[in-house]
Amino acid sequence: MMRAELWRRALGELVGTGLLVTVVVGSGIAAANLSPDDVGLQLLENSIATALGLAVLIALLGPVSGAHFNPVVTLVDWVLGRRTAAGARLGDVGAYVAAQVAGGIGGALLANAMFGVPTAIATTDRATGATLLAEVVATAGLVLVILGLLRTGRGGLVAPAVGAYIGAAYWFTSSTSFANPAVTIGRVFSDTFAGISPGSVLPFVLAQLVGGAVGVGLAAALYPPRPTPPPR
Repeated sequence: MMRAELWRRALGELVGTGLLVTVVVGSGIAAANLSPDDVGLQLLENSIATALGLAVLIALLGPVSGAHFNPVVTLVDWVLGRRTAAGARLGDVGAYVAAQVAGGIGGALLANAMFGVPTAIATTDRATGATLLAEVVATAGLVLVILGLLRTGRGGLVAPAVGAYIGAAYWFTSSTSFANPAVTIGRVFSDTFAGISPGSVLPFVLAQLVGGAVGVGLAAALYPPRPTPPPR
């Protein structure tokens, strides 16, 4: 199948990442409104909406752009695909990452507007030793899920599996599993349940990049690429 034009793929990443952040922030606002006195219930509502929304977006936009919606996934795709025609090309990486970050910011602004919440820079500090370790774990697991399924010929399961993993990781990580630099940046622009302060962004992104590298290493150990047969 021929690859779509770069502008079309970048648009898919913009729309997909934007709607993902809209789901995350919007469901967080709705949860805080519906269950103001129960933080656990708020997190449950937020995580279910995010898991379902992410799975749908991957299924919808995967055929257009690959449905990365995440600079770490794009970088992994580029690094692993450098020796083949598969994967993101270097020229794609800049377009994808720019589209993802712009989409993340736009998604937060859209969620604010839909709920009539003033756009403000988030004030929730999230960077601690525990949450940064959690981001390494969350991002490594995300990359491992994607690569493990692709390398074993089960690409059709990526959408539900990634959605399920992120939904679960809301609960088993202390950071609630951002696992995505573009989503992290987008969530700065909503001082609500899902927000993150600007001072926490760089540590989170660095932890996510480390997690991506760990995920690649684990995938290489568990699912080594099949050797190319010699020509006959």
